[in-house]
Amino acid sequence: MELTKHGHACVVLSDGDRRLVIDPGAFTDPAALQGAGAVLITHEHPDHVEPQRLRAALDADPALEVWTNKSVAAALEGLGGRVHVVGDGDAVTAAGFDVRVHGELHAEIHPEIPRIPNIGFLVDGQVFHPGDALTVPDEPVATLLVPMHAPWSRTADLIDYVRAVHADQAFAVHDGLLNDAGLGIVAGLLGERGPGTPTPFSRLAPGDTTEL
Repeated sequence: MELTKHGHACVVLSDGDRRLVIDPGAFTDPAALQGAGAVLITHEHPDHVEPQRLRAALDADPALEVWTNKSVAAALEGLGGRVHVVGDGDAVTAAGFDVRVHGELHAEIHPEIPRIPNIGFLVDGQVFHPGDALTVPDEPVATLLVPMHAPWSRTADLIDYVRAVHADQAFAVHDGLLNDAGLGIVAGLLGERGPGTPTPFSRLAPGDTTEL
């Protein structure tokens, strides 16, 4: 399987002619959706999904399907059985990949801001994308995608999260709001200049691909 990083929170997993896109939001080039067999959306925030852009991709490819939560599905109303609602504990097959769903809520931004639904996806028992939450799956994770920066996050919490999941390797996502200085500081704290985790951490630049 190959993992390709796209803008901000979006990654593409591919294996042969199978192509699965996760969280192609407003900070992601629409080209990330080209050739996709399925799209997974963790939650409704625009940096994770742009409904009109996703509708256009679905119109262009009648075989394309989406798996997401109820709130995102409501924004894609009218697309019938091509939009599938899933929740914590569900297991589905999307674009030929086995997908298990973990988590229920977005991380807390502030106590006075209501929390919205958020689900994470474990693909083929290997790659876990948590969306905007620090969900720890109740099963092993080989590759963890870490939301590197957000209005709701502290780097200390991210270090503890990487420790808790204890994956074989971790890559940064959700880093589109950081400049080069911020990227270097947070990556260092999650990596060799921090207090340490059992998991090697690195960052792929948009467009970079790694073999898993």
